[in-house]
Order: sequence, then structure tokens, then C-alpha cells
Amino acid sequence: MIVKFTKLFKAKIKIYILLIPILLLSDQLWAKESKLLILGDSLSAAYGISQAEGWVSLLQDMWSNESISIINGAISGETTDGALARLPRLLEQHKPSHIYIELGGNDGLQGHPLDKMQRNLAQIIQLAQKEDIIVILQAMRIPPNYGKRYTDMFNQSYSSLAQEYAVNLLPFFIEDIATDSSLMQKDGIHPNAQAQKLIAIDMQDKLGKIIFTSRTIDKQLN
Repeated sequence: MIVKFTKLFKAKIKIYILLIPILLLSDQLWAKESKLLILGDSLSAAYGISQAEGWVSLLQDMWSNESISIINGAISGETTDGALARLPRLLEQHKPSHIYIELGGNDGLQGHPLDKMQRNLAQIIQLAQKEDIIVILQAMRIPPNYGKRYTDMFNQSYSSLAQEYAVNLLPFFIEDIATDSSLMQKDGIHPNAQAQKLIAIDMQDKLGKIIFTSRTIDKQLN
């Protein structure tokens, strides 16, 4: 009886030893799978400062030990038209697990029709969701001098899209920074290098919660 138990125990030990590399590989793959695509405009493209000073680069440095890679697809002056045209290639090339959409500001500043802007954003979201990419939508703001009706409709576009497509919606990320002249460049539109650090810390928290939560859920499901 003892001999039989010993053989059975040894057999189980061998199985566990064989499984260890597989389990470790599974954990490694899970740890490497988070890839965040930034689809934005000058507010994410380090306009007026060096790329290394921008919040996206600073955030990547903060996540150097978190197995999260960031692809900065933001371009200064970008509109939802341009981003929508570029997105298929970006998705094919980088295959992100998450996408952060920071767009619409230039559409609003240029007085583009809001229904067109909203359709473009909707198509961007749909393209991402079709690839099972987790979408994070950034609410944007424009100056009030565009008129209350246009401004209110612009603001409402983001909450409407987030609700319709069940995506994560973040509040305007420079809401407080924009009112502090010491944190803004001379143009009064773009945050300076000092502000970029504050944005990176804020994004580390907000984006991090979404990414780490989705990774945990994905691991549990698989």
C-alpha cells in the first residue's frame, strides 16, 4: 500500500514539474499583453516641448516595470477625420489591447459639424471594438466663445458615445491645468513641461485602473 502511494505521489510531482514551465509561460504572456494606443492630437503629442517631456513618454517611464507598452499615435492638429483614416493601419501594425481616444478638440475649434465629429468617433470606437480592443474615451472641451448651444452639444457628444457603446469615459484631463497660466504655454492652449508631469501622474491612476482591471478580468476568464 505504501509503495503504491509513493509511486502515485511521485507521478503527481512529475506532472506538476512538467506544468510549471507552462504556467510560467502563461503568466509571462499575460504580463506582456497590454499595449495602449494613444489616438490623439497636440495635447498628447507633446506640442511645443520635447517628446521626452510629454505626458505619454513620462507615463511610459512610470510603467517601465508594469509590462505595458504605449504607442503614441497622436499628431498635432489631428481631427477625427484624420484619425479615422489612420486607424486601420495603426491597428494592423500595433495590435493594441487598449486604445485611448483623445480627439475632437480640433474639430470643435474649427467649427466642424458636430454630427460628423460624433459619427467619426463612433466609427473609431466600432473599429476598435470589432478587434476586441478596450476603448477609453477622453471627454474634450472647447472655449465658451463658440456659443452655449454649440459648446453644450460638443460636450454632450462624449457622454452620449460612452453610453451608446459602453466605453470608459474620462473627464477632460486638463480641466484644472487650463485655468492655471503657470502650467500653460504662451498660446494658452497647450500645457507646458511642468504640467505634463501632473498629467502623467493623473493618467497613471486613471488609465492604470482600467488597464489593470481588464488584465485581471481577462486572466480570470482564461
